[in-house]
Amino acid sequence: QVRLVESGGGLVQPGGSLRLSCEASGRIFRGNAMGWYRQAPGKQREMVAIITSVGSTSYADSVKGRFTISRDNAKNTVYLQMNNLKPEDTAVYYCNVWPVVKSLPWGQGTQVTVSS
Repeated sequence: QVRLVESGGGLVQPGGSLRLSCEASGRIFRGNAMGWYRQAPGKQREMVAIITSVGSTSYADSVKGRFTISRDNAKNTVYLQMNNLKPEDTAVYYCNVWPVVKSLPWGQGTQVTVSS
């Protein structure tokens, strides 16, 4: 069974922090690079951060220095620590494998709203 369950979003003021979690089914998680993606209203979904199965990371330029991706292989979970949040970070955040496989579904995502 394919499962991707994101959590941890919410409403936060500019400059604040949130930590997102994504629990994935084992057959998706094990051995695969995982990514966090986001989709803002009226915009296409974009990659935010990637982590390989051995922990190498890569980030979109817009979040470098502010976001940190990590994974716990024992828990089949990937995290996104988001600091110094800006209004332009407002979006629904999703996790999935990287690169995206069209046959894999997306989870429900978690809403992040940055507003004063």
